[in-house]
Amino acid sequence: MSGRLAGKAALVVGAAGKDNMAQVIARRFAAEGAKVVVAGRNRAILDTLAEEIGGIAVECDFTDRVSIFAMVETTREALGGIDIAVNATGWGLLKPFLETTDDDFDRMYALQLRGPFQFAQALIPVMQDKGGSIIQVTSATASIMFHDHSAYMATKAGTDHMLRTIANEFGHLGIRVNSISPGVTETPMTAEAAAVPGLMDAFAKGYPLGRYGTSQDIAAGCVWLASDECFMTGETMQVNGGLTLRGNPTKDAIEASVAAAMTQQG
Repeated sequence: MSGRLAGKAALVVGAAGKDNMAQVIARRFAAEGAKVVVAGRNRAILDTLAEEIGGIAVECDFTDRVSIFAMVETTREALGGIDIAVNATGWGLLKPFLETTDDDFDRMYALQLRGPFQFAQALIPVMQDKGGSIIQVTSATASIMFHDHSAYMATKAGTDHMLRTIANEFGHLGIRVNSISPGVTETPMTAEAAAVPGLMDAFAKGYPLGRYGTSQDIAAGCVWLASDECFMTGETMQVNGGLTLRGNPTKDAIEASVAAAMTQQG
């Protein structure tokens, strides 16, 4: 099969949401010739996607070390190895700092920092003989501000820095470790926010390229990071239309934009 990823074995985690970012990445990988395992918590949705792309579905709880290691081992056995591994799991908690509970933070830490840490620990022994590419979907908010997002931002930033240490330690084995950083992206997770009049308009000024990102944009970036063309490791690729040049709107700006849109509709 032709394609930039022809003959590659890929694992994409977080694909248990219909048409979410991980599903778009998995479809693009398959279209580029990779054999793909899709993983997440909802087996029925995973099975449907796997059938569509000619892949394999594996259940995984990304907050559980045993489940993560079992997923990686199942993938290795099914595909004969792992050349590419993408983690696109996440929880978009929006909550004021003083209202963020210990339970909130513990859940965020388990999914967005400890999970990626353990994922890399499981992958390195599998990739150490032939090399490979580990890709973490992170966020522009790891480096730019956004209100009521402290636990999310902290864990994303911590993961970015952790990946740099892994890239430095295991580069001599041919293992590349990078993250890819979206801004506001058109996904099922942002559909509710996009339906609020004026809300997305408040973000528009932050994009020098003139539009929001799409999951297809992120998938295209992942293809390059996964391909043999990539000579980069330990970096965060900012696939967000230049958002990090300007930044997210303030909470006041968002509320003013929504209020103005509601007034016009009224």
